[in-house]
Amino acid sequence: MKIALDPFMHRHLSLEALPSKVKELGYDWIELSPRGDFLEWFKAPRVFPNRVKSFKKALSDANVGIASLLPMYRWASNDEAERQAAVKHWKRAIEIAVELEVDTMNSEFGRGPHPDKGSCYCCHTGSMIEACEDAWWRSMEELVPVFEKEGINLHVEPHPEDWCETLQPALDIIRTVNSKNVKFLYCAPHTFYFGDDTKAMLREAKDVLAHVHVGDTFNHKASSGLRYILNPPGTQARVHQHLNIGQGEVPWDDFFATLAEVGFDGIMTACVFAWEDKADHSGTFMRTEMQRYIDKYWGAK
Repeated sequence: MKIALDPFMHRHLSLEALPSKVKELGYDWIELSPRGDFLEWFKAPRVFPNRVKSFKKALSDANVGIASLLPMYRWASNDEAERQAAVKHWKRAIEIAVELEVDTMNSEFGRGPHPDKGSCYCCHTGSMIEACEDAWWRSMEELVPVFEKEGINLHVEPHPEDWCETLQPALDIIRTVNSKNVKFLYCAPHTFYFGDDTKAMLREAKDVLAHVHVGDTFNHKASSGLRYILNPPGTQARVHQHLNIGQGEVPWDDFFATLAEVGFDGIMTACVFAWEDKADHSGTFMRTEMQRYIDKYWGAK
């Protein structure tokens, strides 16, 4: 198992300073999420030979590896020009993964409404969802052969507001891709968008599960929908959060025990965004807590 940190809360650090910070916090692996000086959100990578060289040296000096690269491109856009640009950026990102000797990338199903291009979109009524799914399949037809040719794994997660934001149909869609290189990422902070039975959901996903994000969240459906209070009443805004373990309502013993039960041996990433003012503390706390659960459930086996 690779225990990684998503260093989004440390993105103010240079690429060269990042590996030593990750090591200091107790991790041997990075899940490199979007940052303006590397894989920028939705835009072409800001990557050139000297940047790759200096980053590789920093990783080597710190004895830290990249467990996964996380690009975010509009590969599910129903705007064909936007989709084609996303596929182009994806192909360049795959080249960068190869240059860095990284064997895994992960991302989201994508093309939620932000940034809004002025067209109608609503995840709840189905507006544009069919068009976005069709666009995603067109992108996969182009990209899956590239992933397979380069020996790169792709782990995909459903995300709140994307065209696919629930456990189902995400699992069946990934199974339908029917590639050994394409697997499922279970994001614990999205637990209550997926369903209410963590054990059952992880068991259902076990045949395609390769990656988990670890972060806590509240059950936004609980307390008559008042766990979070949004104003004005009736607003369509929904909340999810990525908190430290124990600050929300994810059933962590169920989560880790079931992962051990199904034989999970993939990437486990600390994925907390809520505490930029306490980023170092959050990182070390999460590493300690994940190890405590690993020792409790995997050690017992």
